[in-house]
Amino acid sequence: MPAPIKELRDMSDGELVTRLRTSKEELFNLRFQNATGQLDNHARIGQVRKDIARCETLLREREIEAAETEEGDG
Repeated sequence: MPAPIKELRDMSDGELVTRLRTSKEELFNLRFQNATGQLDNHARIGQVRKDIARCETLLREREIEAAETEEGDG
């Protein structure tokens, strides 16, 4: 089940990176199962892709926010 965005926003950067890594590994495994015809739930691929996108978006938002804060201080 995909994580709600609020749950992801409450995570630290390290936790988000870990979640992103595990989601990418899961996506790889799902694609491998799909290629070999062993995948039962094809919708899970889309769910994992969206979860990856959410994590990457939040990390990028934080990166931009940190750059703006740094720029404002200097």
